Amino acid sequence: MIDDRMNRFPDQDCDLIAGLCQRRMGIGSDGLILLRSHNTVDFTMVYFNSDGSESTMCGNGGRCLVQFAHDLKIISQKTTFEAIDGMHHAEVHEDGTVSLHMIDTSRSKSSQNGFFLDTGSPHHVEFIEKAEDYPVVQIGRAHRNTIYGPQGANINFVEVADNVLIVRTYERGVEDETYSCGTGVTAAAIVAFQEGKISSNPVKVHTLGGELSVSFKSFSDGFKNVILRGPAIFVFEGQLSI
Repeated sequence: MIDDRMNRFPDQDCDLIAGLCQRRMGIGSDGLILLRSHNTVDFTMVYFNSDGSESTMCGNGGRCLVQFAHDLKIISQKTTFEAIDGMHHAEVHEDGTVSLHMIDTSRSKSSQNGFFLDTGSPHHVEFIEKAEDYPVVQIGRAHRNTIYGPQGANINFVEVADNVLIVRTYERGVEDETYSCGTGVTAAAIVAFQEGKISSNPVKVHTLGGELSVSFKSFSDGFKNVILRGPAIFVFEGQLSI
């Protein structure tokens, strides 16, 4: 998370972004997010993959950026900001969680081995058993390249256990498994509900990075009022000269 309200960060320098995200020689992260000023709403979110490319929406990144803006005293409890997929409303709650309104989405379409849905980023959702032991990177990389072509998609492997989803995600642009993907969790929850694999709403989701929930209103043509909620925990801060 970078406070770039002065618009000074060289966002065209892919090598710089990739270097900052590199885990052995840089800071280390799955992506980089700029908080920039906006003329009519509280701020703008600009998100980059760890390979330096500008990416589509990041749900958990959006929640964390809201918490960042709250810590910077740019916002109080509620906010509206703009991301690459449009305007988002969000709220910082007293229990330490942040809820983010995601975009409305159509119903998922069948895809090879699973389902496809765009929740601000393109996602493949595939239901499996024993998610803990599943070869996420190997199969996710193959699906990302062979099913969805050069642009690829994020690949989510989902186990349903006691009306809770266990989700593991291979993310394009990172080209590896990430601990938690907000748009992926959202896609998994919607598809699981649509296909009758889960009945709860909100849907509880377990990821390697922690617990999330997804709520929504279901209509014949899609899903609206989609809300992703979970914790956003401060880790560290620092200054970097570039």
